[in-house]
Amino acid sequence: MVRAKVWILKAHFDGFPKQSDFELKETELPPLKNGEVLLEAVFLSVDPYLRLTAYFALSEICQLKPGEIIMINAAAGAVGTVAGQLAKLKGCKVVGCAGSDEKVAFLKKLGFDEVFNYKTVGSLAEALKKASPEGYDCYFDNVGGKFSTVVLDQMKKFGRIAVCGIISLYNDKEPQQGPYIQWPILMKELRMEGFFVHRWENRKEEGLTALLKLVAEGKLKCPEHITEGFDNMPAAFMGMLKGENTGKAIVKV
Repeated sequence: MVRAKVWILKAHFDGFPKQSDFELKETELPPLKNGEVLLEAVFLSVDPYLRLTAYFALSEICQLKPGEIIMINAAAGAVGTVAGQLAKLKGCKVVGCAGSDEKVAFLKKLGFDEVFNYKTVGSLAEALKKASPEGYDCYFDNVGGKFSTVVLDQMKKFGRIAVCGIISLYNDKEPQQGPYIQWPILMKELRMEGFFVHRWENRKEEGLTALLKLVAEGKLKCPEHITEGFDNMPAAFMGMLKGENTGKAIVKV
């Protein structure tokens, strides 16, 4: 019989996840049936983020056009890094933000036009204004919360917002209280739309083919943040929620 390690969710998260919420166990796998095969996992993902996500959100929701200006938060993550590079290939000005100076430098190497560390700027509104005094045509939102409130005030008329994630809200015990967003949406006639990439499941091959072509041509880089060891799965997961990863968060077992 083959034995395998498994991580069990021991307790539902109360606020931010803790190591004690997880339990590592060993289990005995059932015998293989006729026609079945046993595979060994080498790399595992600790987040749901798919690069297929940036491709369709930019084309279908943002409807990005050459010469436009886009703001991407959590830009050093799996989706943000790809969204920024695709926007540049489209001929747009790309502004991004991240949570460390190392990530800022990394994003500049990827070709982002303007990048700032949101944790060290004195004023988020001033940092956004400095990066693009004329405002923003598109906003690729991975964070939500107070950050988005500030960005909405700097959107251009008829701007488009693609809501990809709300990582600043996922682990709140109590819902955050914020200002109403209807005023800037109405006065600037903005379009704001949330989405899950599974909406375009029937076009998956299209997205993969286009992205793989760009990778093969050296026009698209796909950074990965690899944590060694299956036993470190919860730590990698919690690190991803804290923004410790650059690119896709992966565990090498």
